[in-house]
Amino acid sequence: MRTKVAIIGACPSGLLLGQLLLKAGIDNVIIERQNPDYVLGRIRAGVLEQGTVDLLRQAGVAERMDCEGLVHDGFALAFDGSNEHIDLKGLTNGKTVMVYGQTEVTRDLMEARSSSAGITYYNATNVQPKDIKSTAPYITFDHDGTTVRLDCDYIAGCDGFHGVSRKTIPDGVLKEFERVYPFGWLGVLADTPPVSAELIYASHERGFALCSMRSPTRTRYYIQVPSDEKVEAWSDDRFWQELKKRLPAETADRLITGPSIEKSIAPLRSFVVEPMQYGALFLLGDAAHIVPPTGAKGLNLAASDVSTLSRILVKVYQEGRTDLLERYSEVCLRRIWKAVRFSWWMTSILHRFPGNDDFAQRIKQAELDYFVRSEAGRRTIAENYVGLPYEEIDK
Repeated sequence: MRTKVAIIGACPSGLLLGQLLLKAGIDNVIIERQNPDYVLGRIRAGVLEQGTVDLLRQAGVAERMDCEGLVHDGFALAFDGSNEHIDLKGLTNGKTVMVYGQTEVTRDLMEARSSSAGITYYNATNVQPKDIKSTAPYITFDHDGTTVRLDCDYIAGCDGFHGVSRKTIPDGVLKEFERVYPFGWLGVLADTPPVSAELIYASHERGFALCSMRSPTRTRYYIQVPSDEKVEAWSDDRFWQELKKRLPAETADRLITGPSIEKSIAPLRSFVVEPMQYGALFLLGDAAHIVPPTGAKGLNLAASDVSTLSRILVKVYQEGRTDLLERYSEVCLRRIWKAVRFSWWMTSILHRFPGNDDFAQRIKQAELDYFVRSEAGRRTIAENYVGLPYEEIDK
């Protein structure tokens, strides 16, 4: 079998890349080790940057998002007992974010894929990219008891942090940058109305908290917990009581609680590899970088990788611009490191770090107060939150 672009991973980045390439007339095959139900069962973030929303519209998969998604003009930073509004739309010349769950994005992309001519292999095992430094790369994998060879021009590694793509690159080629945070997020999904029409990021002496939502009737709440905490130690009642303690009193009084649908603890880390390309293999999304969810950048960074690679490949196949292939990593990494910085800053400024003395805590409080009280500070937060612009690839 032969295709132009082989995509490893049917996560949102792999599916979105496949959809954009198909619309440009570039055939591709997606290989996924899990089944569709497992892929859809992953509970992930739901805040989409303006650029991600525009990219989904470009891909032709935005009909349900535009109907059901919640456009947010701003969000709140809660500290010192009050909520401070960050006016995203007013501070960024009209840009907003969209609250629409990653599960729903994946569902829309999977449905678009199934109704197109695109080929997807689910339940593929023993996936092996080969000859990626040559002009004739290929992938072998097992499917339904048969070993399949897929020849291609290029390989897109969209298979996450634990996937095979990054591990295929020889030792000594990649440089890794990592920061592991000494806490995690305990998250609860519940069929309750949101406590606020906008997201609330709360900094409190007991730890960080986030009030988010998936729809007008489904909420997602988080609280900071130690990195060694066990989810079994948290009953629903204990979670709700702790969340209330970390919110301003007026907000806590409005909180409607209910039984959890899903409860889990997510560790926090920052991780980047350089470069993001090796021969014919290109890394996208979690295969190349991970950010703490505080800045709402994980899915959005993956989408910006997709935008960059899809635009390059369109020029390669339509204009013969193979010279642009070598620009992929540098273009992506400039935007990635700015998002990593913002996510690190939001994490550092809003969470309680074990071992911080009173001086360090007062400095963090002063910095947060300065940014929120300053128009320039609020604008900086807003510009980063709605997403920095995508870079041109042929300049």
